[in-house]
Amino acid sequence: MLELPQGPWWDWDLHEFNNSRLRLAANYDLTYYHGLELVFTDVAYLACPTQFSDPTFRQPTKAERDLARRFAGEEPPLVVAFDVESEEGYGLLPCLVAAESVEVVVGTVYRYWRDELAPGERLAFNARPPAA
Repeated sequence: MLELPQGPWWDWDLHEFNNSRLRLAANYDLTYYHGLELVFTDVAYLACPTQFSDPTFRQPTKAERDLARRFAGEEPPLVVAFDVESEEGYGLLPCLVAAESVEVVVGTVYRYWRDELAPGERLAFNARPPAA
C-alpha cells in the first residue's frame, strides 16, 4: 500500500498526464502551490477524477488487479488503489492507477510564476512568466 508523509494533503488534482507519466498533486489548498506529488511512470491504466479530496489509500482488490491486468496486457508492476468521496454524494468512488513505478515527491511547487525560489521550491510545469 502507498504510504504518504505527514502533511495537509486534503485537496488533490491530476496535475499532469502525458500518456506515460502521471503527476497527482496535493496540498490543503491548491490555489497557489502544492507540497506533495505522486509521480507515476509508464501508466498502463488510470481511473480517477481530475480533482478530489481526502483520498483513502488501500490495497487493490483482486477484481481491480484483474482489471488493470486486462488493460495492461500483463501484470502491472504497481497497482495503487484509493477511494474518494463522490462529489454528488453517492458514497465512495474507487480509483485505480496501474504503472511501472511511483515516486513520492515533497516540496513546494508554485503554480504561478515567481522569479526567486528558495531551496526545495520549484515552479509547476505550466507556470509561465508574465507577458512583457
